[in-house]
Amino acid sequence: QVYIEDVSREFVESFIWPAVQAGALYEDRYLLGTALARPCIARGLVGIAQQERAPYIAHGATGKGNDQVRFELSCYALCPKIKVVAPWRLPEFYQRFPGRRELMDYAKKHGIPVPVTPQTPWSMDENLMHISYEAGILENPKVIDHGSHGAGGVSCICSLIGNFTAGPPVCWPAVIWAFSPLSTPLTHQWGWDCSKLPSPRRGKHGVGRIDIVENRFVGMKSRGIYETPAGTILYHAHLDIEAFTMDREVRKIKQGLSLKFSELVYNGFWHSPECEFLRECIGRSQEPVVGTVRLSVFKGHVYILGRESPRSLYNEELV
Repeated sequence: QVYIEDVSREFVESFIWPAVQAGALYEDRYLLGTALARPCIARGLVGIAQQERAPYIAHGATGKGNDQVRFELSCYALCPKIKVVAPWRLPEFYQRFPGRRELMDYAKKHGIPVPVTPQTPWSMDENLMHISYEAGILENPKVIDHGSHGAGGVSCICSLIGNFTAGPPVCWPAVIWAFSPLSTPLTHQWGWDCSKLPSPRRGKHGVGRIDIVENRFVGMKSRGIYETPAGTILYHAHLDIEAFTMDREVRKIKQGLSLKFSELVYNGFWHSPECEFLRECIGRSQEPVVGTVRLSVFKGHVYILGRESPRSLYNEELV
C-alpha cells in the first residue's frame, strides 16, 4: 500500500518553530533545513509502520551521510523494536551500484523517470524550510556552479513585517517589490499561514543562499549549497525581537543552549531526552519574546528597520 500524508503543518509548528525560537545554526551558518525534516518524516513513517504492524522500515540514505543516522535514531527512539533495511549499506547493493551514474543507467534501461541526469547529478532536498544541493560535481569544493541550480540573478527589495508571540511568528504580511534584470517592477502579496512558508523558489534575491563545507556526524567534511530565504528572514527577525525583550543573563544561557540544540538536531537526536529537555528550556525563555519587527530584504541581505514590543526592556527615557 502507499500512504501519502500531509505533515506540513506538523513540520512547521513542531519542528521549524522550535528551531526559530532556539535561533538554531549549525557551525554558525546552516539553518538545519534537512535535519529538521528528518525526525518529522520518521515520526510519520513509524506511525504507518505501527498501523500496518510492519516489523521493518527502509530508507534510501547512503552509508556516508547524516540522514541514515537521523532516520534511524528517530525511528529507534519512537519504536525501539523496529528493524531497519538500508540498501546502501548492503554489499550486494552498493557493489552493483557504487555511484549515481550506475543508478541512472539502471533507471534509463528500465524506463524509470528520475529528476537527475549525467549533466546534473547532484542530490537535491527541498521542503518548506529550504532546498539543498550536494554531491556530483559539487564534491569538488573549487567548482563554482551556482548558476546551474540557483534561482537566478534577480535583485529584489522586500518590505516585511514579522509579528512574534512567545517566540514563533503569528503573522507575516509582506509586500514585495521585485525588479527583474530588465528593471520591470513586479508586486506580490504574501498572506501568512502558519502551515506554510514562502517557497524556496521565491528566494530569487539571494537571501539565505550559502555555499559551505560542513562537518558531518559520521566524521567527514561535506560541501553543500543551501537556499533558505524564509528561514533566514525569520532568523534575523526573531534574533532582533529576542534581544529587545529578553533579560541579558537569560540570553547568555540561552545562547549556549542554542549551540547544543543545533548540534543535537544536526546529528539526529531530535527525539532524545536531552533534546526534549533543551526544547523545554528554550521554550521557557521565549515567554517575553513578543512584538513586531520591520525589516527589508535587498540583494542578498536582511536589514532590520525597527521593532516594537509590549514586553520591551528598552527604556527610551533612561537612554
